[in-house]
Amino acid sequence: MYPDDLMYTSEHEWVRRAGETEGAVRIGITHYAQDSLGDIVYVSLPTVGDTVSAGAACGELESTKSVSDIYAPVSGEVVARNESLDATPELVNNDPYGGGWLFEIAPASPDELDGLMDAAAYQASIEG
Repeated sequence: MYPDDLMYTSEHEWVRRAGETEGAVRIGITHYAQDSLGDIVYVSLPTVGDTVSAGAACGELESTKSVSDIYAPVSGEVVARNESLDATPELVNNDPYGGGWLFEIAPASPDELDGLMDAAAYQASIEG
């Protein structure tokens, strides 16, 4: 259920090493997160050019149930955002690992990804 080629955070975000922008990582939320939130009706993402800090809130997902913060899994500069979510926020529910991606960050340093979990560790963290 959780793709092996991704890395994960305890805040239920995933990180894919190869973003569309060279050197960037792509960020999204996990199936578990979108399922817990319910139907996403609005997405607020950081702006391209923003500098974000690992663990800091940088956006919001609003669902029919609640509003939830999006946390930056790594520190760096936001280099892309999924503009299609403005018109179709339900992509986060329908395709959380594909078309429902949120934004991309150019990590501040290569070791930014060191503290993230692999799929097995993430699966264990939500089952525990």
